[in-house]
Order: sequence, then C-alpha cells, then structure tokens
Amino acid sequence: MKNMLGHYTAYNYWANQELSKGLLKLKDEQLDQELGGHISTVRNAVYHLWYQESLWYQRLQLAEKTTDPTAGFSGSFAAACAAWLTQSLQLHEWVEKAQPVKLNHTIAYTLKKSEHYKIGVQDVIIEACNSSTFYRGQLVYMLGILGITRIPVTAYSRFKPKK
Repeated sequence: MKNMLGHYTAYNYWANQELSKGLLKLKDEQLDQELGGHISTVRNAVYHLWYQESLWYQRLQLAEKTTDPTAGFSGSFAAACAAWLTQSLQLHEWVEKAQPVKLNHTIAYTLKKSEHYKIGVQDVIIEACNSSTFYRGQLVYMLGILGITRIPVTAYSRFKPKK
C-alpha cells in the first residue's frame, strides 16, 4: 500500500506542476474573471486546491486546529502556485518517509461545527489526491471557458514516475 500511495502522491505533485505551468501564463483579468459555479475564478480554484491539500496535510500532522494558508494571503499568483506545489511535495515526502505502520493509523479531527470524525491515514491521502484531481478538472474546464486551447495534459497515463 505504501508504494501505491507514494506513487499516487508523486502523480498528484506532477499533475499540479503541469497544470500550474499553464495557469502561470494567464493574465490577472483571466485569473479573476467570474466564470460561475461554486468556485467561480481560476485564482480561487487554485487557492482552494492549496487550502484543501494543506488541510489534510495538517491533519496528518495531528494538528488540533488547522489553519487556512490562503486566508489573508496577499502575495502574487505565482507565489500562491509555488506554495500550492510546495504543499503537494510535502504530502508526497510525508508518505515516502512514513513507516507502513503509520499509514495504518486512524486520525481524528473536528470540523468547525464541532462534528467529530475518524479516518484512516491511507484514506486521508487518497482523499487529498482525489480532491486535487477533481479541482484540476474544474480548472481545465475554466481554461476552456476562457478560450485557452493549449491546456497542459495531466492524464495519469502521461505520468512517468522517477525511479
């Protein structure tokens, strides 16, 4: 299981890198154009990806209270993308360093509404990567709406893991 999770987080990091290359070519007007939907701009979608990966990573660190790295963030879009990619890499490195027994643990967390949950560490990693895949898909859709035709390919079949 550890090998599969390591491979999956490596893919997640690679796919985020590939997509961010295209996103960094956008102008501010494109990043902030209202496109409708729950997360209505490209910038907000990237911030959400960064936030959700950070949230799950903090839970893996057993943080009692998680923080939103995007709250009050005033840096450039390039800095946000760099922080998002750093977060993706941290998740991958955490899995690579984790002993198999750690991957079999269960963690507990509480949402803001005092709702208590337990989830397996392996499931946390899968959730973080699956959520990222979903929001990368949303970003690809948004790029299409913006008229972008050269969209980076992030298909799993294109991923070539480093040996």
